[in-house]
Amino acid sequence: MSEYKLELATRVISGKKVKFLRADGLVPSVVYGGAGAPVMTQSPYNATEAVLLGAGYHSTIDLVIDGKKQLGIVKNVAVDPVSRKIVNVQFQAVNENEVIEATTPIVIENYESSEANVKHFALNQAMEEIDVKAKPSDLPKELVIDASKMSDLDDKITIADLKLPKGVEIADKELDPEQVIASLYDPAAEAAEREAESADTTEKSAADVPADNGSKPEEKAE
Repeated sequence: MSEYKLELATRVISGKKVKFLRADGLVPSVVYGGAGAPVMTQSPYNATEAVLLGAGYHSTIDLVIDGKKQLGIVKNVAVDPVSRKIVNVQFQAVNENEVIEATTPIVIENYESSEANVKHFALNQAMEEIDVKAKPSDLPKELVIDASKMSDLDDKITIADLKLPKGVEIADKELDPEQVIASLYDPAAEAAEREAESADTTEKSAADVPADNGSKPEEKAE
């Protein structure tokens, strides 16, 4: 049983006509996998948005399709680029006893209490999520890394620093364990460097301007 539940109804409207569903406050969706062909579905907008915000791409959802329960995860969400409203959702039916792949957020905690923060270094997080494999009940909501021990500019957090819960593994076996998730930089030093480069450019530009020696251009004889 999942923490999240969404009531879906099968739909027959497709193509350009789905705009009428959206006008009625419904979100068109498709459930892939399961025992048969993909099932076209729809659900109320507010309920759908609330479930998607909670479950994301990493938690299972109890999809209740016309009263029949099917465990699933979100595979893709299409969003209108202007209104930012959900326009379509793709779900993937899953089996609670089978290992599946899902995208899990990476959360870095306790940097504020680190010596690096005291030194006014800044943290740059290059990876915010990673694909993992596990049974649906073992999928983590997030992977947390403690950054309280970070101190010097050469300190970094890599994939090797991820603590995976029991039954969870990284989906991509070819992923380099030393790939950087987060690193440090010095904002003050970078600002000073940019200022120095700007001043140097200004000086060079000034040096390239011909000097005005006060002479007048020769008049052309007529």
